[in-house]
Amino acid sequence: MTAIKHALQRDIFTPNDERLLGIVNVCKAGKKKKNCFLCATVTTERPVQVKVVKVKKSDKGDFYKRQQTWELRDLTEVDAKDASKENPEFDLYFEKVYRWVASSTAEKNSFISCIWKLNQRYLRKKVEFVNVSSQLLEESVPSGESQSVAGGDEDALDEYQELSTREEQDIESMMETCEYAISNAEAFTEQLSRELQVLDGANIQSIMASEKQVNILMQLLDEALAEVDTIEGKLSSYEEMLQSVKDQMDQISQSNRLIQISNTNNGKLLDEIQFLVNYMDLSKGHIRALLEGDLSSPKGIEACINASEALLQCINVALRPGHDKLTAVKQQRELFSELRDKFARRLTNHLNNVFIHQFNYFSHFKMTIPQFYRSSCLSLPGHDQSSTLSQHAAELTLPKHNPLHRDLLRYAKLMEWLKNTQREMYEGLSRTYVDYMSRLYEREIKEFFEVAKIKMAGTTKEAKGKFATLPRKESALKQETESLHGSSGKLTGSTSSLNKLNVQGSNSRRSQSSSLLDMGNMSASDLDVADRTKFDKIFEQVLSELEPLCLAEQDFISKFFKLQQHVVVAPPLAQMEMEEVDGNALPRMPPYMEHRHSLSSDKDTVRLMMNKIFQSIETELNSLIALGDKIDSFNSLYMLVKMSHHVWTAENVDPASYLSTTLGNVLVTVKRNFDKCISGQIRQMEEVKISKKSKVGILSFVTGFEEFAELAETIFRNAERRGDLDKAYVKLIRAVFMNVEKVASESQKTPRDVVMMENFHHIFSTLSRLKISCLDAERREAKQKYTDHLQSYVINSLGQPLEKLNHFFEGVEARVAQGVREEEVSYHLAFNKQELRKVIKEYPGKEVKKGLDNLYKKVDKHLCEEESLLQVVWHSMQDEFIRQYKHFEDLIGRCYPGSGITMEFTIQDMLEYFSSIAQSH
Repeated sequence: MTAIKHALQRDIFTPNDERLLGIVNVCKAGKKKKNCFLCATVTTERPVQVKVVKVKKSDKGDFYKRQQTWELRDLTEVDAKDASKENPEFDLYFEKVYRWVASSTAEKNSFISCIWKLNQRYLRKKVEFVNVSSQLLEESVPSGESQSVAGGDEDALDEYQELSTREEQDIESMMETCEYAISNAEAFTEQLSRELQVLDGANIQSIMASEKQVNILMQLLDEALAEVDTIEGKLSSYEEMLQSVKDQMDQISQSNRLIQISNTNNGKLLDEIQFLVNYMDLSKGHIRALLEGDLSSPKGIEACINASEALLQCINVALRPGHDKLTAVKQQRELFSELRDKFARRLTNHLNNVFIHQFNYFSHFKMTIPQFYRSSCLSLPGHDQSSTLSQHAAELTLPKHNPLHRDLLRYAKLMEWLKNTQREMYEGLSRTYVDYMSRLYEREIKEFFEVAKIKMAGTTKEAKGKFATLPRKESALKQETESLHGSSGKLTGSTSSLNKLNVQGSNSRRSQSSSLLDMGNMSASDLDVADRTKFDKIFEQVLSELEPLCLAEQDFISKFFKLQQHVVVAPPLAQMEMEEVDGNALPRMPPYMEHRHSLSSDKDTVRLMMNKIFQSIETELNSLIALGDKIDSFNSLYMLVKMSHHVWTAENVDPASYLSTTLGNVLVTVKRNFDKCISGQIRQMEEVKISKKSKVGILSFVTGFEEFAELAETIFRNAERRGDLDKAYVKLIRAVFMNVEKVASESQKTPRDVVMMENFHHIFSTLSRLKISCLDAERREAKQKYTDHLQSYVINSLGQPLEKLNHFFEGVEARVAQGVREEEVSYHLAFNKQELRKVIKEYPGKEVKKGLDNLYKKVDKHLCEEESLLQVVWHSMQDEFIRQYKHFEDLIGRCYPGSGITMEFTIQDMLEYFSSIAQSH
């Protein structure tokens, strides 16, 4: 702002003999911001004129120009808007009110203060100040002092300056001493000049008198310099003495430094010796534990663990430079390597023996029961072993290996030590464990699935009782069932002939509905809810047994072989597979060299070990799923839900685990079977044939879809794979709709509208009851089709009781449609009043009732009993008949006005006819 002020003074006001006293940067209130400056100025010539000038910057260059000028005497009021709060707005009242907004409150206050001062001096308080703080006005220059009128400007308004109070008092006292000071000013001036000359002479004499004092001062300074030279000589002698003392102290310091270096070296040597003794020495107790420690007892194992950890610390100690050249260090390292190799061999031999012992124990334990159980299954008919079979088949469980895991986990820390010190031996133990456990699990899983398959196939005492009651022509079924349980333990027979078990004993209604479910295996009539529930429990039991078994084994492998960390470790299986392919002719190469690029983490190692140990699970599961699908294709629904739930659970635990991967692969097979089941049902719909001699009624695949939907809704309640069922629903219902229309078009005995009406009514009722959200559109479509065909059937049927009357009025409507006026229709020969009366006489009340009774019987003959739509159709026919009656009366009134012709029966008569006919039947 100072620079702008000087620029304005130089460029604008100095050329006009004006002095700039106050300035503020403003813009007009309430308009687009265009900045300008308000300047308070006074003229340098008398009489003084005070002005407020508006200056703005030129648009064409960087210079300022005067835009508008006001005389301060024309200013009547200054309004600061708010005296208590900071507000940059203020108003100036000239010939009109000018509203301004300052760039800052401080600039506004400074400008108002300047205006107030100018008002006090030149206008004698003519301007009124409103909403201005009293503090701001008090800070202004009080009267009587020679301060500048403008705020902050110390320069005088002109060359004349007022005298101060003190100066006024001095002049008055001087003039009082001289009587003619006022009357004779020239004499008074001469007197003052003489007195001034006297004072100047006195001053010169005083200066000359001080020369002697100066000479004395110079003499004293010379004496002081001589004393300084004396003191400097003494200081030089003292410095020489101190230098000799310094030399002696340097010699003493040098000798002390040598002594300190010697002590430091001795301390470092002692530290090195203590380091080697502390970290390169193994106690006798640890050596004895490594060489002779008992690896069977808990105390012995604990001692071996402590000794192995101490040995590993000694081996891995970080030696300092030069230590490896010491003879003692070399000897200790050789001792540690020897102890490591001996203990590693002893530990490997012991764990190999433990693996063999545990394998033999579990193998012997399992062979005591399943061998007999398997042999008892070889001869189902003709042997009295059913009680023994039922006894061993009652429990569908897998043996728990918790004792084995618990015993081996005691050696987990030793396995970690072996992994860090002897990788080849660690790999050898891993291969040994995988080899033994894979054989053990293969046998147990095979026997477990054998029992599950027998339970699913119904090879129990109850099933054998069913086989005994079969007729002689079903003997082939027995042979197929027996072949399911040969010495191989695999199901090789076919259950296709089981479709004939209960066909003869089932009623025709059930047989029709079961055609949808018959997929070439077992029909729905052969399996009740208990059979499917039993299958569901067996399949769930199989998965529930496998899941903890795999998780426990995987957890044990991770803990025992220390595979939790993300370190690249070669899989123990890889070397074993290499040996199987190449034999023993080639020397064994380090596993980590063969597979360092094939694995990226310990998780991959665990998964490969699990794949080898449980290599038969996926095959057995697929075989079990194939059997379940062969027994009943609807079992795929149960298996899809159960398998999806277990896959979801496994993925939440570990998405990359062996269990998650295996169950995911099996789930793909189950999903294929489910899709095949849906496709088979659609194929059955397309192949359905209807009888030409009997009425159609509710189609078998319509009731079959109802049963499928009821079963599926029960199975898939709160299931994770609901989306798969919804897609299957859409496919099935589309096929049902299409084939209902196809059958209705092919029907000869039953009218097409009846087939469509009954079946779509059944579909609508089923979907409304089950409330399947994904089929809401199909439910509405079924309702619309049912309504449309009901209306069509009613209209087509009602043309028969009043056939001639219908034809007559159809002709009347045709004439009207051709352009004949309604009142002129009666003049046509074929539609005159006599013809109308003749047609009406042919349909008295008795004839109408007789025609309706025949219509009721015909409708009853068309409709089936299952849907109970007779009364619904009859009520719709009543409404349609009344509508036609009113339409006929309306045509008579419009085309035969004033003729007095009416029908020979009334609406009330019709209602009585319909009611009596319905009650009589």
